[in-house]
Amino acid sequence: MKKLLLTLAATTALANPLLAQDLEKDELTFGFIKLTDMAPLAVAYEQGYFLDEGLFVTLEAQANWKVLLDGVIDGKLDGAHMLAGQPLAATIGYGTAAHIITPFSMDLNGNGITVSNAVWEEMKPNIPMNADGKPQHPISASALAPVVEKYKSEGKPFNMGMVFPVSTHNYELRYWLAAGGLHPGYYSTENISGQIGADVLLSVTPPPQMPATLEAGTIYGYCVGEPWNQAAVFKGIGVPVITDYELWKNNPEKVFGITAEFAEQYPNTTKAVVKALIRAAIWLDENDNANRMEAVDILSRPEYVGADAEVIANSMTGTFEYEKGDKREVPDFNVFFRYNATYPYYSDAVWYLTQMRRWGQIAEAKSDEWYDEVAKSVYKPEIYLDAARALVDEGLANEADFPWDTDGYKAPTPAADIIDGIPYDGKAPNAYLESLPIGLKAAQTVVGTEVKG
Repeated sequence: MKKLLLTLAATTALANPLLAQDLEKDELTFGFIKLTDMAPLAVAYEQGYFLDEGLFVTLEAQANWKVLLDGVIDGKLDGAHMLAGQPLAATIGYGTAAHIITPFSMDLNGNGITVSNAVWEEMKPNIPMNADGKPQHPISASALAPVVEKYKSEGKPFNMGMVFPVSTHNYELRYWLAAGGLHPGYYSTENISGQIGADVLLSVTPPPQMPATLEAGTIYGYCVGEPWNQAAVFKGIGVPVITDYELWKNNPEKVFGITAEFAEQYPNTTKAVVKALIRAAIWLDENDNANRMEAVDILSRPEYVGADAEVIANSMTGTFEYEKGDKREVPDFNVFFRYNATYPYYSDAVWYLTQMRRWGQIAEAKSDEWYDEVAKSVYKPEIYLDAARALVDEGLANEADFPWDTDGYKAPTPAADIIDGIPYDGKAPNAYLESLPIGLKAAQTVVGTEVKG
């Protein structure tokens, strides 16, 4: 099949030599992690959108997020499906230092928090029930707090998993815990465990290994993207207690990351890649998700996510199963194009930076101007809009589907859309940090095991 596609691409390039000449680089390798939100890459490949742009693309699954990031930095990969925090952290020098940018946001929502069956049974007495006997959602971490306290009194650390220190999953799990009165711990320059002063100890587990690690009892719960929450339900080993849609309605998730050097050296290639990804995102959401079962079939293949189609479909087709038999409608669990999902908003970048500061990954206070400057150095809506304009001009996208006149900041997220009822305004990051009851404030720093300032 790959040989056939390469032949077709060569034919396309011959038929349109101008296209082939315009591309500075036409053979590309992109990395991804086995999660359903890598879908735009798989769809752009399988639907021939990369080929339409004259691009010969190879997609390669990566072992973990660090290997993926290193591959982009050292040039083994031309770009990748990335955690939104990775380009930001690399650019400010947290962890691996490199200037990584994103011209394309891959999706909204798509994650969940799952606990073991035993922990769920201990939580249930603390959760209000609907008239039908099913739990009321969203479920607050305050229902988990007495369970954590019990484990503490028994001398047992309460361990939970997330996928990477600068992952959405780390920040979402921390947000949920803190909103329920549980401290997820601080980072410091000397101690990067993230467990300073923690009630709940968070550690890294690669996404596909989450269910097995939960089953082994190494962790009592985790935050991860699909299909690894639904996999716990199908295996009968765990219960998802909340989706990130319930945590923060239409929150930003993964991005497509490339080095700044790649974008500068290959601007036409970069634009072509973004055009193909936008088309894939449109296809994934068009006609009320009419193509989702076809997407499920693609993603279930071993070269992509490799999970059972039934498991992937449980969330990709607009539903989500919490317990066996408790399947609910969540039409926006995975969003790939609606609500300007693919536009790389500065305000999304700023939120990730506030969470890095909140938990001590950014050790010292920064000005509001600093947050804005970093966001603009990493998120590149000008590349995105250039690609979108080309698609509109070619009749492949609708003018009305893109936010041409935005200043790059979304309107503030209202209190009603966030689990703790605290609104978020990307233009006022320090005021936002002050409004959060748990987390570093103003000039506070973590010294040893204490917060100073």
